[in-house]
Amino acid sequence: MTSKTLALIAAALLAAPAIARAQVALASAPAAASSAAPDADAAPQDDDEDDGISVVEPDFTLVNLPTTLHLPRFGSAFRVTHRFARPLGDGDFGDLLEDFFGFDNGAQIGLEFRFGIWRGAQVGIYRTSDRTIQFFGRHAVLRQGDGRPVAIDAWLAIDGTNNFRDAYSPSVGAVVSRTFEDALALYISPAWVNNTNVLPSEIAEDDDTFVLGLGGRLRVLRTVYLTAEVVPAVAGHDPGDPVVAFGVEKRAGGHVFQLNFSNSIGSTLAQQLRTGGGRDDWYIGFNISRKFY
Repeated sequence: MTSKTLALIAAALLAAPAIARAQVALASAPAAASSAAPDADAAPQDDDEDDGISVVEPDFTLVNLPTTLHLPRFGSAFRVTHRFARPLGDGDFGDLLEDFFGFDNGAQIGLEFRFGIWRGAQVGIYRTSDRTIQFFGRHAVLRQGDGRPVAIDAWLAIDGTNNFRDAYSPSVGAVVSRTFEDALALYISPAWVNNTNVLPSEIAEDDDTFVLGLGGRLRVLRTVYLTAEVVPAVAGHDPGDPVVAFGVEKRAGGHVFQLNFSNSIGSTLAQQLRTGGGRDDWYIGFNISRKFY
């Protein structure tokens, strides 16, 4: 056996303990990662996992009103809103059928993106096809649990028409929620909204509105929900009948698909409060949302 061979054997024997320690560290790394506590804000991502706090809160809105569902830090979500502009009550049933329940007519479409900047805080932008742009932010103030009966989020937003060049409407409010097991979530959302009167400011008696949004989401099947909300004005400018909306939705992993009906095609508070809800006019629409976390 040559001296070179002896040297190689000796080097291998000396290196063996270090190699063994490295193998043990690599083997234990997955176990350590799997034992890390999951992010409490992360929603269930497939239909086989109903664990997590969001099973009764599958989306960031009911129909239009906000919920208290949180985004994890650096998480994001995208939403499409679609409100067909044909009132369902126009004409008789044959006319409605010919228009395929309004699907053949124009619609007001909205696109929304929101992002979690830190745990419990999210910001976003929302644009509708009437060229209204809304910037918004929300922050968790209180979480339900450990003796706290409700969750509370504070939010603020500002709308601007004509691609955020005209008719600015700042708003500020809160969302108070109470969930009951994995079956029901109820919401109260008081808010102040400015610039809600379509009349010129010189003759407008009130140009802002205080509202008290009320809503709920009922889980009727494992991944199927019923939602409803109403937004009455309680002080300031009163547009008339409150905006009412209800819908049925299906959760599929990170997606939520909702078919809804409302007496207004407005999807922001400022849009709704400028026109109010139609007493006899109802519109069909849908929301599609997707979480990325």
